[in-house]
Amino acid sequence: MKIIIAGAGDVGFHLAKLLSYESQDTYIIDFDGDKLDYLNSHLDVITKKGDATSIKLLKEIGIDSADLLIAVTESQNTNFTISVIGKSLGAKKTIARIDNPEFLNDCEVDFKQFGLDFMISPQELAANEIKMLLNQSSFNDTVEFEKGLFNVMGTSLTYKSPLVDLTVKEAKQKFKNIDFITIAIKRANVSETIIPRGDTTYQVNDQVYFSVPSYNMKDLYPIIGKKKFDIKNVIILGGSSIGEKTARNLCQEGFNIKLIEKDKEKAESLAEELDNVLVINGDGTDLELLEEENIRETDAFIAVTGNSETNIMSCLVAKSKGVKKTIALVENMDYIEISQTIGIESLINKKLIAASSILRHIRKGEILALANLHNIDAEVFEFEVQPNAKVTEKPIKELNFPREAVFGGVIRNGKPYMSFGEMQIQSGDKVIVFCLPEAINTVESLFR
Repeated sequence: MKIIIAGAGDVGFHLAKLLSYESQDTYIIDFDGDKLDYLNSHLDVITKKGDATSIKLLKEIGIDSADLLIAVTESQNTNFTISVIGKSLGAKKTIARIDNPEFLNDCEVDFKQFGLDFMISPQELAANEIKMLLNQSSFNDTVEFEKGLFNVMGTSLTYKSPLVDLTVKEAKQKFKNIDFITIAIKRANVSETIIPRGDTTYQVNDQVYFSVPSYNMKDLYPIIGKKKFDIKNVIILGGSSIGEKTARNLCQEGFNIKLIEKDKEKAESLAEELDNVLVINGDGTDLELLEEENIRETDAFIAVTGNSETNIMSCLVAKSKGVKKTIALVENMDYIEISQTIGIESLINKKLIAASSILRHIRKGEILALANLHNIDAEVFEFEVQPNAKVTEKPIKELNFPREAVFGGVIRNGKPYMSFGEMQIQSGDKVIVFCLPEAINTVESLFR
């Protein structure tokens, strides 16, 4: 598959990184020579310095044979232009990063006729991610499959968890009445993701991802040593487009929302736009203001200003005042790695979320859904099993399944089933698989 990425920023780099594991024919275009040099020295991609709106340049790298053109520069207008030109020159499919919510939600204009097949908005995706995180209060990462029939849930283990110091096998014996599969462990200060086996031991501060069917979700809380708590009162710091969209989303879900915005003119504009939100003009890092707004009675604090450090520090202050759930938006990818060690439940990066969303368009065929987990360069797939697929030939335990992947569950005839070794997968099943990048091609081949 030939993929051309316009823009070597965080979204473009992360996409290129994931694609390089799969030996895709990937090209990156950018003006910034330093960024391209870094890409060349770290990834197996082809780089081209220049303007991605240049017809001559696009022809030079073979736009007419491109399966996919992805425009993810910082400029919405540039991305629009690149997509239109690229499609006209023969690119089979185009995806553009767009920030204007009107473009995404307005059905009056058919953008496909101009050459934009798909549009994604990092702000919109981040706001939706925040809403999902609030709905699973004690977990810091959550992905639904088949409208919640199966769920992948991530949390950091504290000393209160009865899992600590048990092996995976011992945990299954101790909690044999609860259906769950541990699909991944990210250990504090260790870069590699662990695909757990029976003798893998859970440790304090491990970020653990479970696959759990809907009927046992509530039973997962005692296992992780945490209680499910309801979130009602929420403070949002920052009236950015993410802050505004998040406030609107959460109001529709029945949350009580206060939004703090430092800029007076922006605050006044938001107050007019958001009917059911209490908009406060002030500095959200001012402890006195937070006390006045009953920070101690707040269930969740969401910091989405344009400054990563402000977001992190204000969340830490909120946590020290007893706020149960904190979410901080960060621009620096490196900060994501420290989320589980500094006491903030969730750090989110809108560019990382955008890159994950774009990957869904690169996958094709039998893949129904795809998600990325925070802080892990890996993917969770939902496959629909085709007739005569290799994966149906033997029971799971006899399949030559790569060690870098693990089954997370099976949905058969609308019902969730655990994917243990004795099970034999059938045509028509929907199968959840957690997979590290190096095993993606092998796993995909088994489902063909």
